[in-house]
Amino acid sequence: MRKAKLYIKVLLACAVVLTASCKKDFLDETLTTSKGLIFDQTDAGILQLATGTYYQVFAVPPNGEWYYCATNYGTDEFKVGGDGSNSPWNNYDGTFNSTVGAVNGNTAASNFQWDALYIGIGDANLLIQFATASTSTNTAVKNTSLGEGYFFRAYNYLRLVSQYGGVPLQLTPLSAPKYDYTRASAQDVYTQIIADFNKAIPLLPTTGSPAHITQDAAKHYLAKALLFRASEINDSWNTATKTADLQQAVTLCDAVIANHPLASDFFKLWNFTTLNGPNETLPEIILSAQFTNDVNTQQGNGNTQHLYFVSRYDIQDQMQRDLTGGRPFSRLHTTYYDYRIYDMVNDSRFWKSFRTKNAINANAPVSPNIKGDLGIMFVINQPGDTRYPLTKISKGTAGSALVNDVYGTGRPIPTTYVAYPNGRTTDGALFTDPTTVGQGYPSLSKYMDGSRNSLNDVVGHRDFTLARSAETYLIAAEAQAKLGNYTAALPYINALRARAQYAAGENRASYNDGGNTLQAGLQTIANAFYPGNSYYESNNIPVTTTASTLPPITSIAAGSLPAQDEYIINTLGLSSSYDRVLCLILNERSRELCGEYKRWEDLARTKTLVARAKAFNPDAATNVKSYHILRPIPQTFLDGIQANGQALTPDQKAAMQNPGY
Repeated sequence: MRKAKLYIKVLLACAVVLTASCKKDFLDETLTTSKGLIFDQTDAGILQLATGTYYQVFAVPPNGEWYYCATNYGTDEFKVGGDGSNSPWNNYDGTFNSTVGAVNGNTAASNFQWDALYIGIGDANLLIQFATASTSTNTAVKNTSLGEGYFFRAYNYLRLVSQYGGVPLQLTPLSAPKYDYTRASAQDVYTQIIADFNKAIPLLPTTGSPAHITQDAAKHYLAKALLFRASEINDSWNTATKTADLQQAVTLCDAVIANHPLASDFFKLWNFTTLNGPNETLPEIILSAQFTNDVNTQQGNGNTQHLYFVSRYDIQDQMQRDLTGGRPFSRLHTTYYDYRIYDMVNDSRFWKSFRTKNAINANAPVSPNIKGDLGIMFVINQPGDTRYPLTKISKGTAGSALVNDVYGTGRPIPTTYVAYPNGRTTDGALFTDPTTVGQGYPSLSKYMDGSRNSLNDVVGHRDFTLARSAETYLIAAEAQAKLGNYTAALPYINALRARAQYAAGENRASYNDGGNTLQAGLQTIANAFYPGNSYYESNNIPVTTTASTLPPITSIAAGSLPAQDEYIINTLGLSSSYDRVLCLILNERSRELCGEYKRWEDLARTKTLVARAKAFNPDAATNVKSYHILRPIPQTFLDGIQANGQALTPDQKAAMQNPGY
């Protein structure tokens, strides 16, 4: 709930009531301040439980590393960066199994995601039970809380089934330990998810987004669940429901889109200028996880996702770490797929999603440079460009033959990275940095957070967007494509393309991100933030302020799609009309939603994960197999459950496990 005080609940999914038998009258005490189960059925108790469940379901995942591991790693968009703490999740090697082999203390265990989602389900079950049992006459509290309970449960089960397939269904709170679990089929899990979302919708309010769950949030996720059920991973059993699911998904999406118009400029979504600022309440945003810098409510936690996408700017020549640059954990390295899917001249989304320049901020810059000069530049050019001789042009690689800042001071740039140096036509040059391998790449800037309290603070304060209507457009487009209505799918895609164009008069080289959001008095050294990008250096075109043009797509026939999409289609060897339009939609999902914690599930459910990882993720290419479209069931779960009062045998554990693990 919006910046509300987070009440610490002692509510356990499995609770054992212990009664003391020692009788000594002089020790007898009566506890009069305990909030028991009766309190949880009052309006105040239900609201506190709802607040805690919001926290568990929405705010816990962005606080830590397992979230990006399960959603961004091992795909076409990102590979391992300069820090391989969680490389098993990307590389699909022998250490990625029911127990993930620990690289170091930062490695996300296989059970972290599983446990967090089931804790959320336990909280949701309690909320449903107490809201149902409440005798309150406050219909708004009772109905809203009950609707939230159904939503939370469906939301968590949707995430579970998209990662693991069929999982145990637990639909009531537990008052004692339970050990005897079996996996429900994916079909049964989807049936439950869809039923819960349908129950939630009429109970929820129509206003209050993005801090509160609304009817539109439930409709968005119901459409998503219907699309997932109708996806390729479920084709062995979804025939009877597929057409109706897809038709309903389109209807739901249209209703949500009508209430959540796209932001006029893609940049506005990420223009984090202050806590609780305008970018966090745009109508496009349907639902978000709420964060705050109030130490009395954050319980020492926060949004840590700002850490993981940033490359190591601080180890480059004349650079040091600062608040605007971020604390660079360097976990997720952009792939060449990210450099090939955008029309880099006309589509603004790459340049508004990635940081490609940093300013010199060292205490003793080397003459002729001064603080604030351009210190690092990433040239994201295209194959065959002969302007730059090396992939890294620095004193260590090129001596004094540095690239000059031709659009700024004219002085040399200490470090320049080039995607395609010396006329190269093959991908991968940025993966072979001769001095800082894996640590130099354009940083995804959607989560950068300069509002942190100190230079090395990991606690971020930005809200985390969970759903926005741009994704709703793409759900509708894919549903139409799966129905065979290819022409009807295109307007949804074209709406996003239209928004992605540069406006007349817009400075295409201008840049800002949330790292440039400083609390007064915190910054003690010069800023690494640089208010510009490498648009012109990369594209090698004259400076212009005219509007750019991304023509509407009107056909999916061979050769009719944008060049970037045709390149991906040809690389993957696709030919059928459906495969072409699905590829277009998946590419558009990347252009619009890159790094927004959705990619792995989208590739897994469409059974495109293996082909795309092999083609575009060099770390994953060798090991990724068809069975990797499902995650391993955690060993901790298999070791902890029983059958008929006995621990599972090795054969029973193997039968419970997903194939291949």
